[in-house]
Amino acid sequence: MGTRDGLPGKHLVWDWNGTLLDDIGAVIGATNAAFTELGLEPITLERYRELYTVPVPRFYERLMGRLPTDTEWDVMDGAFHRHYWQRAEACGLASGAAELLAARQESGFTQSLLSLAPHTELIPLVRRHGIAERFVRMDGRVGPSTDGKAGHMVRHLAALGSVPADRVVVIGDAADDALAAAHVGAKAVLYTGGSHSRASLERVGVPVVDSLTEAVAVAEELV
Repeated sequence: MGTRDGLPGKHLVWDWNGTLLDDIGAVIGATNAAFTELGLEPITLERYRELYTVPVPRFYERLMGRLPTDTEWDVMDGAFHRHYWQRAEACGLASGAAELLAARQESGFTQSLLSLAPHTELIPLVRRHGIAERFVRMDGRVGPSTDGKAGHMVRHLAALGSVPADRVVVIGDAADDALAAAHVGAKAVLYTGGSHSRASLERVGVPVVDSLTEAVAVAEELV
């Protein structure tokens, strides 16, 4: 779509977990259930948000004082995902998310979904929430869960084809979303409803907001 300045319309790339999907409760519940299996102490939401980072083994390093071994990581990752997906079905969308997605689509602007959740689990869940048609493309993770989002973002924009990176704004809840945006030359807005504390998000150096409505408004001003 064109705009009055003759440039392509602004494109939003939405994150899923902790951004559009209000699943931080499920994440903490799954994390602590997995920790119990592994003999680790439970973690509070506040501590999780302060320590969380991607790649995820680095998060465990902050908790354990060392990187997990490959065997430990396989056990941790498997336990977390088993407990998380038991809880994910009960999670709702973030406040105002469905309305924002619909309004933006109806205005003629494009948006897509990019997540590190497994693609085979992600797509059915998005469809069950009734918002799949709001996106021109949806990509979940198909590679190792230790990978960050930067390479994933490169592939996503390449698949979109006609969307120049300098007209893209990424909306997510993690520092990794902003780093992935910077990697491809896009902008980012970070939302405090997910995996990071406001203080840790503010250290990234991009706009930080407390609602998705504000995130979209700020994104419109960025490009």
